[in-house]
Amino acid sequence: ADVSMEGCCDNGIEWANKNRICTSLPLISEARECSMTQAECCRSQLEKQYCSDGIEFANVREECDSHIGKNSTCEAEYFKICCSCCLLGKAAQIQGQSCEPNPKIGYQCGIVFRACCVKGQESIDVSISDDAPKKEQVEISKEELDQEDPYLHDGCRGGGPCSQQCRDTGSSYVCSCFVGYQLQPDGVNCEDINECITGTHSCGIGQTCVNTLGSFRCQRDTSCGTGYELTDDSRCKDIDECETGTHNCPPDFICQNTPGSFRCRPKLQCMNGFIQDALGNCIDINECLSTNMPCPAGQICINTDGSYTCQRISPSCGRGYHLNEDGTRCVDVDECSSSNQPCGEGHVCINAPGNYRCECKSGYSFDVISRTCTDINECRRYPGRLCAHKCENTPGSYYCTCTMGFKLSTDGRSCEDLNECESSPCSQECANVYGSYQCYCRRGFQLSDVDGISCEDIDECALPTGGHICSFRCINIPGSFQCTCPSTGYRLASNARSCQDIDECVAESHNCSFNETCFNIHGGFRCLSLECPENYRKSGDTVRLEKTDTIRCIKSCRPNDVNCVLDPVHTISHTVISLPTFREFTRPEEIIFLRAITPTYLANQADIIFDITEGNLRDSFDIIKRYMDGMTVGVVRQVRPIVGPFHAILKLEMNYVMGGVVSHRNIVNVHIFVSKYWF
Repeated sequence: ADVSMEGCCDNGIEWANKNRICTSLPLISEARECSMTQAECCRSQLEKQYCSDGIEFANVREECDSHIGKNSTCEAEYFKICCSCCLLGKAAQIQGQSCEPNPKIGYQCGIVFRACCVKGQESIDVSISDDAPKKEQVEISKEELDQEDPYLHDGCRGGGPCSQQCRDTGSSYVCSCFVGYQLQPDGVNCEDINECITGTHSCGIGQTCVNTLGSFRCQRDTSCGTGYELTDDSRCKDIDECETGTHNCPPDFICQNTPGSFRCRPKLQCMNGFIQDALGNCIDINECLSTNMPCPAGQICINTDGSYTCQRISPSCGRGYHLNEDGTRCVDVDECSSSNQPCGEGHVCINAPGNYRCECKSGYSFDVISRTCTDINECRRYPGRLCAHKCENTPGSYYCTCTMGFKLSTDGRSCEDLNECESSPCSQECANVYGSYQCYCRRGFQLSDVDGISCEDIDECALPTGGHICSFRCINIPGSFQCTCPSTGYRLASNARSCQDIDECVAESHNCSFNETCFNIHGGFRCLSLECPENYRKSGDTVRLEKTDTIRCIKSCRPNDVNCVLDPVHTISHTVISLPTFREFTRPEEIIFLRAITPTYLANQADIIFDITEGNLRDSFDIIKRYMDGMTVGVVRQVRPIVGPFHAILKLEMNYVMGGVVSHRNIVNVHIFVSKYWF
């Protein structure tokens, strides 16, 4: 995150107050301006701290040399300048000179000069002796006095009552202390802060804190050891004995400094083959005693002055031995490796040191009569013990074989099951069994009865249950089947078997005009234009239900139209429903419910009569009266199946009869659509 310049400066000041050093200042931002601000504010704060320490030192010690000689850093320069300028101011005060500094000594030095000079003047008794000659008194105005000494009314003139620092507030003053000091309860005097006790020092491990006036120093707990010296910052520094001349090398040697010590190197260098001793003498090197063996095998090393020579060794060997390739030692002669076959047919030659012997090969036995090696029939000698299945004898050995469906194991004796399926003998799937295998087919196929290997497709559509697999039409494919739906008006459902009607009205894929109402039927749609007759108006928008659309027309007579008012027909409704095609009925199916709401002006003794007046072809429908939830309901039922496609208009009437006269009538025109397919 971005850090403000003020925050960067505050961080530099805080680091200076805490560590009194700026060389290892940690950067709080990658911005170059922030790092420059940190460094400048840190150095400025250090300058103030060391300047205050210099002023304090001058006031207490009356000199600066004893402190300046201890350090030569940049911080010591701040201390020296302020201490010296303060001494100059105090000297000017003692000599009776003016406290106004010479501008040539610099602005900072001038401020310190005046502060120390004015403070010294205020501590002197300025009373005039009666014996002194009196000059003529001249009256000076207050304005002239203020111009002559602008610090006349400064409460901190000459340091004020404060022992270190004073700040004039106009009506009073405030005392403060230099860095490393704290104000005492009297608000005037300052006392040294013991950083070693308060724990505010920065001494590390292996160092001891030593308190000083206004500060502290860190001292090592242990010495640096031989060859090192302790620096002013308690660090161990290597002593260069060669530079300081504290070495003890002889005149014929050159001093070479090393960390913590030194080394004397002789000026005289020896030739190859010699080594120089501690006194600078050249001594011959015995190369024959080195671990690298300078001479090759079969030769002996003889040392010479500054070098060596190699001499060949020639030993003599006995029977059955001969010299090696290097001619250095005797090695055994392998008689069995020659092409002469010293033991003859059927024997094996065994070499020995300096000799050899003949024995019968494995699988042969020595015949004492013929004195030859004859084959051993292991299968006959060890029946059933050598092989798991079959044993076949061979000259000098035998081998094992396995029956069909097995293979020889890695031990050459046991038989393990052969996985015939690895060679893919089946047309589809193979299951390995012990000593054989079994073929089987994937779903939708059956194993051939002819070869037991091939797989034949199963025609699911031709199975006895094939007619019930798909709701419309079944198409056989290799290993499976596919269900299809009529080309228009339907789509295959998610179960991939049933056909789902497409609602063209919802999908807006119909072609009905703006004045027509789209009504969805199974496998298609119808565009209906249902308008109210004269003296009637629509009651609200079309009511969309799951399978019906309803338009309700309410009587709306013109003024003074007596015939319209006396007409008992109050409402004419159009309802559209879609019914399935031919299917068996076990009981009548209720398809429409006409809820009769008795008009408020009719007497309670009014009777409600429901009737089907038109469109009931082949008496496929009837209507019954039922009481539900305190209401009279006319229930239209389908009592016979209908073969589609089919469209009929069923006209229903609800008559409110009172005293044998119809006082109120509602007409419902039911448009019935029977689809060709119904799933």
